[in-house]
Amino acid sequence: MEAPRLPSPSAAALALQAAGEGARRLAEREWFGTPFHRMAIARPRPEGLAANPRDFRPVEPERGRRILAGIFDLAGTEMVVGARGDPFDRPSPDRRFAVALHRMGWMGGLLATGDAGARAGLKLTNDWRRVFGRWNGFSWGPDVIERRVFNLACGLRRLTSGASDAERAEALDDLARQARHLLSIGQAPERALERAVAAGIAGCALAGEAGERLIDTAMGRVARDLATTVSHEGVHISRSPQTGLELLFDLQTLDDALHQRGQAGPDELPRAIDRLSAAARFFAMPDGRLVEFQGGAALGPRRIAAALAHEEGEERSRRKAPHGGYERLQSESLAIMVDAGLPARGRWSVAACAQPAAMEIVCGGDRLIVGCGWTADSGASHALRLTDAASTASLADMSTGQPLRGFAAAALGARLVGAPRKIEVKRHESDAAAWLEVSHDGWVKRFGLIHERKLYLDLVQEELRGEDSFQPREEKELTGPRRYYPFTVRFHLHPDARASLARDNKSVLLKGPSDQGWWLRNDAVSASVEASLHVDNGVARRTVQVVLRGQASADKGGRIRWKLSRAEG
Repeated sequence: MEAPRLPSPSAAALALQAAGEGARRLAEREWFGTPFHRMAIARPRPEGLAANPRDFRPVEPERGRRILAGIFDLAGTEMVVGARGDPFDRPSPDRRFAVALHRMGWMGGLLATGDAGARAGLKLTNDWRRVFGRWNGFSWGPDVIERRVFNLACGLRRLTSGASDAERAEALDDLARQARHLLSIGQAPERALERAVAAGIAGCALAGEAGERLIDTAMGRVARDLATTVSHEGVHISRSPQTGLELLFDLQTLDDALHQRGQAGPDELPRAIDRLSAAARFFAMPDGRLVEFQGGAALGPRRIAAALAHEEGEERSRRKAPHGGYERLQSESLAIMVDAGLPARGRWSVAACAQPAAMEIVCGGDRLIVGCGWTADSGASHALRLTDAASTASLADMSTGQPLRGFAAAALGARLVGAPRKIEVKRHESDAAAWLEVSHDGWVKRFGLIHERKLYLDLVQEELRGEDSFQPREEKELTGPRRYYPFTVRFHLHPDARASLARDNKSVLLKGPSDQGWWLRNDAVSASVEASLHVDNGVARRTVQVVLRGQASADKGGRIRWKLSRAEG
C-alpha cells in the first residue's frame, strides 16, 4: 500500500495563515469579553433537570477522599488547602495543575464518595463561579472549558441533590451559559467535534428550551464532523490512539444521554462508537495498555476495559489498520505495533510526532521497547516529538519534521511541519511468519536517501528480525568524494525494563518485570546503552535506550540488521 504524497505548506503560506488566525483569535477574545456576548449566552434559562449523563470512565474514589481532606493531587503536583478549603482563591503551583483543576476531571471521584462528596462538589463549583463565573482567557479557554462542561453535565444531578432552589437554579444557568459559550468557540478547530459532543451532553442534562436548543445545534455539528474525524477503521484523524479512546468515552456518554431523553442521535453516532471500539481493541497490547503513538499516552487496562464494557459477543481480531497507518505483528510471545502512516497534517497535527516507522514491542507480558511517550498534557518538551525520541532510525542526528515555534505556534498551535510526504507499506503473511516493509521519504529532500524498515516475525522460533537501511532514491554515478552520513537505530526501553551490554559490545540483554531475558543482537558498527526518559501519566521517568550506529553513503546507502529473540535460561 502506498500513502498519497501530500503537499507541504511553504514558510510564506504558514506565515500568512498564522497572521490570519492570530487576527481571528484576537477578535474572538475581544468579543467574548463584551457584555453583548454575556447577553447572547444567558438565555433561555433551563427549566430543570432532564437526563442524567454518565461518564463511563473509571472513577477514583481515593482521589475524592483526598479532596474531602483538602488535598488536591492533580497533574503530578499536590496542593493542600485544608478541609472545605477553596483552591480557586490562591495561585496554582503550575499551569498543568491549574488546567486540571479548572477542567474539574476530579469531580467524578469526589461524587463517588457519597453525600459528603456531593456537598463538597457543590461548594467547590460555587467557589469557582464566584471567582471565574465570567469569561476570562484561561478558565474559559477551549482546552479547559470543554472538559469542565462535560464533567459538570455528568455530575449535575448529584451536585444539586442537596442544594437549595437558588443554588440549583444558579448551577443550571451556569452550565447552560458555559455550553453555549463552548459552541461559539472558533479557535482550536481540531477539537470542534469534542466541543460539540460536550455541549450536546449538557443539553441532554437540561430541561426545556435551553436543553433542546443545545442538542439541536450540537447534533448538527456532530453529524457533520464525525465522518471526517473517525475513519472507517476507527482511527482518529489525529492518529492518536488515546484521542480516539477518549472520544469513544464521550460518544458513549452522549448516546446514553440521548436515549434517556428519548431522542435519536445522528446515524453516524453508533457507527463511530463501533469503529472506535474496534480501534481500541487493535491498539491494546498484551500487557493491557494502549500504545503510545502520535501524542497518545499508554492508558491502563482498567480504562480500556471500561471503554469496551458495552460490547457483546466474541471480540473480533485485527492485525492492521492500513488507512489509519498502523500495522501489528503478533505471535504467542511477541506483539509489535508499527507506525506505518504519515503524521497528521494541518490543524490535526498539533500533537503529531515526526517518528515514521516507530515501533513498540511487548515481549511476553513485558512492555520492553517504546517511545518517549510525549503527550500534549504532559508539559514535556516538544523535542520528544522529534524522530530520535522514538524507536526508529534517524539520519545525521536530524529529525524528519518539527513542531512550529514562536508566533506561528501561538496562532496555529504547535503543528508539525516538514514531515514525510510519502510512505509505502508492504505486508505478507504465512502460517509460519509475518513480514512487513515500511519506507518513507523523510530524508530525501536533505540527503537523497529513503529509510526502509523491514520486520520479519518468525512465528515458530518466536523471534523478530529487523533491518533498517537508507537507500538512494535513484542510482547515480559518484562524481566527487564519497559522502557518508552517520545514522542511528534507537530502541527506547520502558522505565520498568533494563538493558545490559554483553562482553562482545554488540549484543544487549533486555529484561522486563517478569525477568525473562531477550537478546537484541545486531551487526551495527557500534552498540551502546545510553540514558533516555519516558513520560508516564505526565510524569517523566528515567530509562535507557539501546543505540545502534552505522554509516550510509550518498550513492550506496547503508544498513543495520538486528534480531530480538528469547534468552534461554
